[in-house]
Amino acid sequence: MNATMFHCGRYRFSLTEGGMPLIMGVLNVTPDSFSDGGRFHSLEAAIFRAEQMIEAGVDIIDIGGESTRPGATPLPVDEELRRILPVVFALRDCGKPLSIDTYKPVVMVEALAAGADMINDISGFSDRAALTAVKDSDCALCIMHMANDPQRMQQDPTYQDVVQEVTDFLRERIACMEACGIERKRLSIDPGFGFGKTLEHNLALLKHIRPIAASLGLPLLAGMSRKSMLGSITGRPVEQRLAGSLAAALVAAANGAAMLRVHDVAETIDALKVWRAAT
Repeated sequence: MNATMFHCGRYRFSLTEGGMPLIMGVLNVTPDSFSDGGRFHSLEAAIFRAEQMIEAGVDIIDIGGESTRPGATPLPVDEELRRILPVVFALRDCGKPLSIDTYKPVVMVEALAAGADMINDISGFSDRAALTAVKDSDCALCIMHMANDPQRMQQDPTYQDVVQEVTDFLRERIACMEACGIERKRLSIDPGFGFGKTLEHNLALLKHIRPIAASLGLPLLAGMSRKSMLGSITGRPVEQRLAGSLAAALVAAANGAAMLRVHDVAETIDALKVWRAAT
C-alpha cells in the first residue's frame, strides 16, 4: 500500500489507504460549545480531559476556544487567547501534537509561538493574513469548507452539486496555499460537515469522501461527532448521539477518511479496532 507522510509540526504521521485513520480528539475550552460547553472550561479540567484522551490513544488534540455552532456570536481575539494559550502551554510537551481550531490570524500566530503543531481553520484560510500567519511555520493545516459564517451558514444552504462545489473550493484554497510556498505535505482537507449543509448535503459528502480525497490528493478529515445531522437521522438529542457518532466514524473510515475528529476518543478507537480486524 502507498503511504503518505503528513507533517504536523514536531510530528510525522504515515497515512496508508485502508489503514487506521488518525483520531483527533476535541478539547473545547469554551462555555458555549454545542456539545460539551463548560465541561472543560477551567485549565485543570482541560488538562484532565487531555490526559484521558492521551490514555485512550488519541493522535492529535484539537483545542478550541470559540464555539462555531450555527448562530454562534464571534468571540473577541483577546478572550480566545485567554482561553487557549494556558492550555497550549500546559500540554505542549504531552507527547501529542496540538491543533488549534481558529480562523483568526492573530490567534494562529500566538498559538504557534506557544507550541501548537497544527491549525484547523473553518474558513479554509480565506483570510490572506491567515496565510501569512502560517506559511513560514512547519505546522500542519486543515482547510475546511464552510458556506457563509457560523451566524448564517444554516440559513437555507443551497448547492447545484455540493460534492463538486466543495471540491472546487478546496482545490482553489490548496492552489493559493501552494502559491504562498506552503508544501502539500503540511496540508489536509475537511468538507465541513454541518457547516452550511443540509442533511442531504452532508450525506452526499460522506458518500464521496474517497473521490474527494483522491481528486485533491490530500488526507481528508471528517468531523461528524455529535452533530445535528446525526440528530436528524436518529431523533436523539446531542447527549445521546454516541452510537450515531460511532456509526458515522466507521462509515467515514470505510469511505477513505484519513482523520476523524471526535469527542468520544476511547469509544471511537474501540469501534475502529473491531472494524479493522474484520476487514
